[in-house]
Amino acid sequence: MTFEERLDAMELEIRKPIFRKNRGRANEVNYWVFDYPPEKELEVRARIERMQQKNATGNDDFKLVVFDLYDYIIDTLEKEGFLDQCYRFEDRRGIDRIVKAVGNLLCVNDDDSLIVRHIEENTPENAIVFLIGIGKCYPLLRSHKVLNNLSQSFGRVPVVLFFPGTYDEQSLILFDELKDDNYYRAFRLVKP
Repeated sequence: MTFEERLDAMELEIRKPIFRKNRGRANEVNYWVFDYPPEKELEVRARIERMQQKNATGNDDFKLVVFDLYDYIIDTLEKEGFLDQCYRFEDRRGIDRIVKAVGNLLCVNDDDSLIVRHIEENTPENAIVFLIGIGKCYPLLRSHKVLNNLSQSFGRVPVVLFFPGTYDEQSLILFDELKDDNYYRAFRLVKP
């Protein structure tokens, strides 16, 4: 299957009424991963943008809601007045310390994660959620943390994580080497 055919199959799959019944394969929460080669990022973004434009015409019986997690992190840091401080802090303390500080600000490891709260508050009923920007977030935010936090409290609509790497339904592999093997409750949306 070509990459364009995979994108077509993904779009067809989410349009099926059964997809929006909010049950995964084993009657689990409806979480999906669309994995793709990182070099196809621009094609994925363009397809999602076209899907949003089509959905905005109101012809679908669902609302497509797209959350760019990177944009959310940057907006939050700017709103809190921490973005410039992060640059200076990284120079003095290194990226690992920034990752910890941003994680603490966003409550990434807590039950009351700001990202999860933002998604919950901005997702209408009868929607499909797309999570994008995972590659841009690395290492500030790990995809398995988002999915784990969401699956604890948010299960009313299907969620699709667009992952620039490989997902084998046991681990998420970013850049062919960085393995996020802490998440296994999502299903692969379209196999290559």
